[in-house]
Amino acid sequence: MVNLKNKFDGLIFDLDGTLWNSTVSVAKAWQSAKEEVDYVHTDVTPEMVAGIAGMTYDAIYETLFPEVEIEKRKEFQALCAKKELEVLSEEGGDLYPGVEETLGALAKEYKLFIVSNCQNGYIEAFLRFSKLDRFFQGHACYGTKNQPKAENIKDVVNDYLLKAPVYIGDTKGDYESSKKAGVPFIFAAYGFGEVEADQIATVNTFHELKELLC
Repeated sequence: MVNLKNKFDGLIFDLDGTLWNSTVSVAKAWQSAKEEVDYVHTDVTPEMVAGIAGMTYDAIYETLFPEVEIEKRKEFQALCAKKELEVLSEEGGDLYPGVEETLGALAKEYKLFIVSNCQNGYIEAFLRFSKLDRFFQGHACYGTKNQPKAENIKDVVNDYLLKAPVYIGDTKGDYESSKKAGVPFIFAAYGFGEVEADQIATVNTFHELKELLC
């Protein structure tokens, strides 16, 4: 494995598929919302949620429920968002093996951040449930400013005066966003997506980040 020790001053993480897998809880929340309305007829499964990992929150509903008229879709999205945060607060998701230990080691040498395409409040729910907030200096998401992930990566870089950041994610969308932001990319191959070229490194477990960067 290539050694990238001392190459960066900030590590910016994607959330879903990189730090945890919340597909079961999210599917449960969206299915609960579906059962409260009479205009959505598609059952929501964890596999369906995994399939849209990395998309912006608005794009998810356009992709999964294109047959629902726009106003109804916005209404359903809001209901799903509310239920999602409720379920995540109680049941959370599954942290990938080694996340807490590895973040603890990384935080001693780097500034750590999260940038996700999730709704506002989702990262906070993750931090509360996982009790990992002590490791992160900041975060940004699509739901805060309704802007693409690349712009949120740029904002974190600028706001925290990072000179040599790297983005760590698990989908092609993550890679493309980091490229647009001018930030190198480490691919988390254990997550939901595939990236075939141009990443500076690939890790097959979260724990490998410690070996790679420390």
